[in-house]
Amino acid sequence: MKFNFITLFPEKIQSYFSQGLQQKAIESGIFSINTIQLRDFSGNKHNRVDDTIYGGGPGMLLRVEPIHKALLSLGENKGIVILTSPSGIPFHQDIANKLKETGKPLTFISGYYEGVDHRVAEHLVDMEMSLGNYVISAGDLASICIADAVSRLLPGFLGAGESLLDESHNYPNVLEYPQFTKPSEYNGWKVPEVLLSGNHASILAWREQNRKKIDPDQERKL
Repeated sequence: MKFNFITLFPEKIQSYFSQGLQQKAIESGIFSINTIQLRDFSGNKHNRVDDTIYGGGPGMLLRVEPIHKALLSLGENKGIVILTSPSGIPFHQDIANKLKETGKPLTFISGYYEGVDHRVAEHLVDMEMSLGNYVISAGDLASICIADAVSRLLPGFLGAGESLLDESHNYPNVLEYPQFTKPSEYNGWKVPEVLLSGNHASILAWREQNRKKIDPDQERKL
């Protein structure tokens, strides 16, 4: 599978995917990344890719022309085009699974500044996607998160296939069961005895009974 990133900061993308499991997966040919410097398609000597907003308003918008040219440079390899945007649909595990199942390349357009000329969303992308109801300083972070969530579903990325089956969010509002490692007791906090018993049937039953669920009231702790 291939991931394309249209970005102002290719080094951010490359840095993330040049270490850990991501690097190993790329070296094994499980997936590949391609970063496209948006400024290469600016069409002006100053390499500017943003401009002021029609009708007035604070900040600058990324222009439609360089983004369009960057997409054209990918030809048929652009696959599914995703614009990371606060106004996009919230990304979740089911979307990650569906994107993986397509087997198509994914091309991410990262937003910056005040945003992106609306004609990009209107005419050039297949999906607008958000990580949640908050704003971050650069769309690169969202692009990386989505690509990571999809790439780890690819065959061979994780050593044990079972690792994917028991993960959080495979079922609505249900998280993975609590897990522990050595020591069996620390500071008076003990690992449940059943997990030390070696009785696999009892362990499986305990895990099913103790799966975490998302608590919508956690904000009350703030």
